[in-house]
Amino acid sequence: MITKSDLNRINKYLWEIPASARSDMRVPAHIYSSEELLDDLLKDRTTSQIMNVATLPGIEKAAIVMPDGHEGYGFPIGGVAAFRMSDGVISPGGIGYDINCGVRLLISPVRYDEMKTRIPELTHELTRMIPKGMGRGGKIKLSMEEMDRVLLTGAEWAVKNGYGMPEDLDRMESKGRLPGADPGMVSDQAKKRGDDQLGTLGAGNHFVELDRVDVVFDQTIADAFGLFPDQVVILIHTGSRGLGHQVATDYLRTFVSKMPEYGLHPPDRELACAPIDSPEGKRYLAAMAAAANFAWCNRQLITWEARRAWENIMGMPGENLMLLYDVAHNIAKVETHRVNGEKEQLIVHRKGATRSFGPGNPEVPEIYREAGQPVLIPGSMGTHSYVLAGAEPGMTHAFGSTCHGAGRRLSRKAAKREVDAPNLRKQLELQGISVEAGSYAGLAEEAPVAYKDVDLVVETVHQAELAVKVAKLRPVGVIKG
Repeated sequence: MITKSDLNRINKYLWEIPASARSDMRVPAHIYSSEELLDDLLKDRTTSQIMNVATLPGIEKAAIVMPDGHEGYGFPIGGVAAFRMSDGVISPGGIGYDINCGVRLLISPVRYDEMKTRIPELTHELTRMIPKGMGRGGKIKLSMEEMDRVLLTGAEWAVKNGYGMPEDLDRMESKGRLPGADPGMVSDQAKKRGDDQLGTLGAGNHFVELDRVDVVFDQTIADAFGLFPDQVVILIHTGSRGLGHQVATDYLRTFVSKMPEYGLHPPDRELACAPIDSPEGKRYLAAMAAAANFAWCNRQLITWEARRAWENIMGMPGENLMLLYDVAHNIAKVETHRVNGEKEQLIVHRKGATRSFGPGNPEVPEIYREAGQPVLIPGSMGTHSYVLAGAEPGMTHAFGSTCHGAGRRLSRKAAKREVDAPNLRKQLELQGISVEAGSYAGLAEEAPVAYKDVDLVVETVHQAELAVKVAKLRPVGVIKG
């Protein structure tokens, strides 16, 4: 068990477990954390898991964990690791079961004071329009042929079929379509699990949230992003649903059986992996890209549903809700980064971590390139969410990565034991937050007490120069899966 005394303090917000801490570690483990958040990171398996990641073949520079990090499957949630294409590995445990779980932000032209009396009505209409809950299907039922088109083209499929505007695609990470997808690498079982789940929220920590812009920290970047004080905005958080979960399950099973053939013996079975250039590794990358495309299409369909709800309640065109950006936080991507001063092509695993490319990067949409990539950090019910911008120092420090949210501090079971859900609902409503939830159990699991202090998490990445604070959002309506 790692204790604080085992850590080398690099600076106020960066701690290191040296590679010498264990004989099998190839690189050090870097932990981004303030003093206040460190105890939570040390109390579960987060540090032992990131040390395990540091043993994997082909890893570059360091295995990294963000301040919202906590124990996960294989990698800790909040884990980042980059692997050489030549001798590195791909690990589903470094991406997660909910492939391309991510967040998008819709911005309106309306101020909160102009519509605050309609927030409960709009919250209810969003609940009516957006199917939610475990295994819940939606109105769209895909044939196998159409499913393959979704897996291949992602959000493009939605826009082509009338569920969005072409300019939406320019405001998504990878334009809502990860290259290299091959629907043939996705099992029929995975496709069947997803065939009616486009445009659905799911359960767990997935949500749609109405917010108001509470504080603007950087006026110049806020102007570039189209944000202004008291503006009403909508956050959407969900992923690839049952399809992505099945893709992860299928390939974890394959990797476990094939690892001995490649001489791979990670210290944790949950880190099952395959060489990037192996047949199994290539198949998983193609299936993962397909599942990521499904997730982008799913969030695009939910955007269409949110726009219809806006029309129904506000009497304004749904297209008044402009997409600011859409980010992924459970994904692996082939990217070029500088390592020891030289450009190198790497495959970067981000599990519960968000890409945050700095100003001038060609992968940032042209409309935001001068400001840096928009980064969306949801909090928890009753607490703030944040809009950040990617920072150039973070490209060197953490492969252009930052946190993805507040990060759990209580398990779901512990939260249900600790939280009185009906009382929580009353407390939220007293704070002026309209709440629509699938169940009291689900509400308790996602209570603010179950999460770390998002203000501390965001301040940490801001001070560590992984991202720049742009605006703080205050919730006024919450829809939980």
